[in-house]
Amino acid sequence: MSFKSSDWQRERRTLEVLSSLSHRKGELKGYLREITLGVCELLSLDWSVVTLCQDGFEKVLASNIDLGDCNEQVYSLHGSLTGVVMETKQSLVVQNSKTCSEFGKVPEGYQAYLGVPLRTLEGEVIGTICSFHKQPRSFTQEEVGIAELFAERAATAIDNYFLYQQQLQFNQTLEAEVARRTEELRIAQSQLVEQERLAAIGEFAASIIHEIRNPFTTMKMGLNFVQKLDLSVSAKERVSLAMDEAIRLEKLLKEILLYAKPQTFQLDKVDVKKLIIEILPLLQNMPEALERQIEFYPEIATVEIWGDQDKLKQVLINIVRNACEAIAEGDTVKLQLSPHVTLNKVCIHIHNGGKPIPPEILPNLTQPFFSTKSSGTGLGLAIVKRILETHGGDLLIQSNSVEGTTMSVQLPIATQG
Repeated sequence: MSFKSSDWQRERRTLEVLSSLSHRKGELKGYLREITLGVCELLSLDWSVVTLCQDGFEKVLASNIDLGDCNEQVYSLHGSLTGVVMETKQSLVVQNSKTCSEFGKVPEGYQAYLGVPLRTLEGEVIGTICSFHKQPRSFTQEEVGIAELFAERAATAIDNYFLYQQQLQFNQTLEAEVARRTEELRIAQSQLVEQERLAAIGEFAASIIHEIRNPFTTMKMGLNFVQKLDLSVSAKERVSLAMDEAIRLEKLLKEILLYAKPQTFQLDKVDVKKLIIEILPLLQNMPEALERQIEFYPEIATVEIWGDQDKLKQVLINIVRNACEAIAEGDTVKLQLSPHVTLNKVCIHIHNGGKPIPPEILPNLTQPFFSTKSSGTGLGLAIVKRILETHGGDLLIQSNSVEGTTMSVQLPIATQG
């Protein structure tokens, strides 16, 4: 009768412990430790651990006693009691390790062992509850069943925890992808709006320029005629000033028309190093380059890109001209050719040691009609940017008081074949 009373009391206590377990998805270790405490209490055992077993190794997830640094260690399943449980996928009882060592050794100081598998709802065994006692003892079927009840709870908690972590990771990946796609869409929409705006400006500018050029040509012819007359010094100065302004206006009209009209490109494989070497004498003889040095430092032998050679020459002439205008006589503009292995691009760096460009101005340099020069049209770098974008390239600008200004042209390297 006393046995039945004790049996009933333990069954009631088992239900109480099971019902008191509180699991939150982010608090797995605390929940598993409650399970180890419950197993030790109900079965009167000295030590109990929950282990996770993967790829032939086990890791202790929870213990009723403090294991210190050992709690983070990973152990091999080979030749261990846990390994037998994982292999057979059945509970294992060792009443006395001194008389039964065929399944493996128990930790030093312990003799009895009870191991039960952690089986998920899909039937996968993912770990064990291993319990130890310092004295030899037997385990009834009811006691094994109690341990298996706790193992079922532990397996469900671990499985749900990993599913929860996977869901969190998936959500984070999804959020990052949505953010990336949203940013790409925003950039694409911004570029589309900008393209439409520039197209409208270009169309309007082209029509206006055609209307201006005829009367402008007549006015310029008149100024040329007047210059040939026998005029006073002051009159000649005024006519000369008018001619200078006419030439500047003509340059502006040409650049606006160049920027406004659709660009046509003749793409072919271009050897970048060869292109720079060919254009170097032209660059050195530009009016802006007089009394200045232009030096070329190729860091690579040969690299080819797909591009329009004439348009790329236009890019280099424009950037080098700006660099020459930024430095004093006797200073040097340096051209450097180097690969960008990560992006599979070739980089042409044009450096000058002139006065640095203020940081707040840098983002505006490639905007149409923005110029820091009193006589500038503000279209040179805008045209450069448009040409490079058509080539799949980019223009990067860095400037500071220590290193000066570097404009870097990046162009994708032509694939072989």
